[in-house]
Amino acid sequence: MTLNQLRYFSAASRCHNVSKAAKELFVTQPTISNAVRELENEFSITLFYRNGSHLELTAEGEKFLEKANYILHYCISMEAEYKDNSRIKPPVRIGIPPMLGTIFFPELWDAFCLKYPDIPVVLEEYGSVRACDLVQTDFLDLALVNMEMFNIDKFNNSVLFNSQLCYCVSRSHPLAGQSSVKMEQLDNEKVLLFNGDSVQTHLLMTRFDAMQLHPHIVMRSSQLYTVMKFVHQNQCGCFLFREMLPQFPDCVGLPLDPPVNVNVGMVWKKGKYVTEEMQTFITFTEKYY
Repeated sequence: MTLNQLRYFSAASRCHNVSKAAKELFVTQPTISNAVRELENEFSITLFYRNGSHLELTAEGEKFLEKANYILHYCISMEAEYKDNSRIKPPVRIGIPPMLGTIFFPELWDAFCLKYPDIPVVLEEYGSVRACDLVQTDFLDLALVNMEMFNIDKFNNSVLFNSQLCYCVSRSHPLAGQSSVKMEQLDNEKVLLFNGDSVQTHLLMTRFDAMQLHPHIVMRSSQLYTVMKFVHQNQCGCFLFREMLPQFPDCVGLPLDPPVNVNVGMVWKKGKYVTEEMQTFITFTEKYY
């Protein structure tokens, strides 16, 4: 058993797919497949159920993953602890969802880099759900996320600010003249949502299902400006944080009735060794907001 085998197995478990795991780790598909097969042979267990290209952990696989992640986490913590004393600092790896990355993060980034130019930071764009998964598996150190998640208590977390979702439409849209929009009015309405790893999308779909509403979902996207282009040209609506509305003066933001409140915050893994650079970023971000 090697650390690389455990890394490859952990990635395959996270991605549920060999090719996606290989792409994430910049290795070939046979490298991942061989590592999993060698682990299965060494320990005489079956790690995955295989349905075509889709992988699901067996009961043995789930127990093995827990132990593998413990070993990997220990090694990462040990590496980080000793690198704290070295001249070359590893970057702080931060996940940001598309909306937060486009609107909220640039000013924070500029302010942090101005005050701490010697602390390297690497940004990765993922929806909140995916970002939290990657924090849990140590691929990311921190993530700025929509905190309306069922498992948020699994993480160390800090609420940075609260907001509300607004329904955003073009000024020529039939609803544009209203002061607010009732959720019932969105039944059969053409709407745009973010991808499935967006907590906002989960939150809205739960609300629609509870109220037995069936909006016409025109598109799911991770690209904010693609969504806004559709809003301008196709009489569709999308859902934005109220703080984002000044960025799009050609659109009208309608508060939802009943309101959909959200908290935006920062998460990092419980039990993870927090480097001096991570702690600096956490403290700076909490004070900034």
